[in-house]
Amino acid sequence: MDGRLEPMNWDAHTLATLRRDGSPRTSGIEVRIVGGELWLGMMPDSLKALDLRRDPRFALQANPGAGTDMGGGDVRVSGRAVEVGDNDPAKAAYVKEVEPPEPFHLFRTELTEVTRTYVEDEKYLVVQVWKPGAPVRTLKRT
Repeated sequence: MDGRLEPMNWDAHTLATLRRDGSPRTSGIEVRIVGGELWLGMMPDSLKALDLRRDPRFALQANPGAGTDMGGGDVRVSGRAVEVGDNDPAKAAYVKEVEPPEPFHLFRTELTEVTRTYVEDEKYLVVQVWKPGAPVRTLKRT
C-alpha cells in the first residue's frame, strides 16, 4: 500500500458524493485503475457527476462481490475527483484503454486516504491506513 493502485476487479462499488445541501449521496459505480491511478467514469449529467463538479470530495467503498471469501479484506478510498475535459490527452488515453460508451464524464482522483481492513489468523482485525507522504499505519485489534 503506497498510493499506487494495482489493477483489480473494481466493478460495482459504492461511491459517496455530497449533494447540493451537503448531505451524502451513495451511488453504484464501476471504476478503473489505469496507469496506477484510480479513474471514475460516469454517464452524462448523472447526479454523482454533477455532485463532483460542485464539490470534488468523494469516498469509495470497494465491494469484492458475491461469493468471495473476503480473504483480501475490503478497501475504502477517499479523496478529490477532478474532471478531465473532452480535449484532454488523458481522456483520449483512457478511451483507448477502456473503450467506455460515449459520451461520459471522466474524473481523475487525487487520493487523500486509502484504508484496507481484513481479518488475520481468524483472530485479529487489521486496519492499514495510507495517506500521501506518510508511511502505512497498521492497527490490530482482537
